[in-house]
Amino acid sequence: MAPEEGTSTAPMQRPAPRPSWLAARRLSRVLCLDDFESVARRHLPRPIFGYVAGAAETHASYRDNRAVFDEYGFRHRVLRNVSDRESSIDLLGRRYSAPFGIAPMGICSLTGYRGDLAQARAAERAGIPMILSASSLIRLEEVVEEAPGTWFQAYLPAKSAEIDALIDRVARAGVETLVITVDSAVVPNRENNVRNGFKTPLRPSWRLLWDGMTHPAWSLGTFLKTCVRHGVPHFENNAAKRGVAIVSRQVTRDFSGREHLDWFELKRIRRRWTGRLVIKGVLHPDDVALARQHGADGVIISNHGGRQLDGAVSPLRALPHALEVAGGMEVMIDSGFRRGTDVIKALALGASCAFVGRPFNYASAIGAEAGVDHAIQLLMSEIRADMGMLGITRLAELDAEELVDLAQRR
Repeated sequence: MAPEEGTSTAPMQRPAPRPSWLAARRLSRVLCLDDFESVARRHLPRPIFGYVAGAAETHASYRDNRAVFDEYGFRHRVLRNVSDRESSIDLLGRRYSAPFGIAPMGICSLTGYRGDLAQARAAERAGIPMILSASSLIRLEEVVEEAPGTWFQAYLPAKSAEIDALIDRVARAGVETLVITVDSAVVPNRENNVRNGFKTPLRPSWRLLWDGMTHPAWSLGTFLKTCVRHGVPHFENNAAKRGVAIVSRQVTRDFSGREHLDWFELKRIRRRWTGRLVIKGVLHPDDVALARQHGADGVIISNHGGRQLDGAVSPLRALPHALEVAGGMEVMIDSGFRRGTDVIKALALGASCAFVGRPFNYASAIGAEAGVDHAIQLLMSEIRADMGMLGITRLAELDAEELVDLAQRR
């Protein structure tokens, strides 16, 4: 069932975990989201880090996702009483503590021990949305039990009957918001995975052995700990039934076969799914309009963090055109967000919420749940400070008048 309008997602009272000595030492050097990457680079084996950090082909979209934020400048107001700042938002019938959430990312529990759970618990405690990836390695039922507000992101299976079975499973788990990713019809060209030695299925090799030996904290604290306590990781949520193990030869088969999917399938899903429905991976305004016509409650403007079609336009560039045709849908955004000012620029241009990916993956890898807590608090603190310097006390006060398009002035 969809949540009633105005329902609040107050943070749960589960106590925040204390970081280990090693994690605390690492986190003491992390002052912003970008800092997580350099620490994770040293902690993770090269193939694993490369998989998370990399993008498609020349990384053109990945670079533009960051460059676009430099094309907007602020015009702040001064001598305003900003002592009563409040950064919550209303999104899809719920109230969240901050205007950002955690984007769906696959194999987070291979980069950090039980990484999906760490992110979900931290998000639930902080009162922000978190989207569990279909490519996660922990059963969605377990994650939703620990963090009931978690959204679920699905890659549609190849056959309609399999789609129906997956939708029914997600509903039985108690998920209220279903996110359908639609920009993955074919497997992208990620040359960086080949260059870094990341392969699926994972296969023993001298290089993999060396990477494990030279990164003992990851090998012992994540990979071996996972295998001993929970067995060899499987892709748990791509279909109604348990998926294959990460070492299985059938991995490639399970991630292909979506070329024929179209809007007809989305129409079928909308009839079957009674909760909130969000479409992720749209950039063209015509697709935003089609999502609205097919009953979506929201869209996430996204180029998949630059990991799919290289050269795809930055979502921030596509946002104004999407808003023109969105009607009453929520228009959210992801790809490239790292700073509080990035989030505020998107909100000023009309986005409802911004989702952040890679930094939270790195945070759970190097600091477990406490690392994700730290990342959330860093971004929350930046947003509150930015609001004060802009001269506003509520995010609803933001609009495009606070921004100057520097690209047009050159």
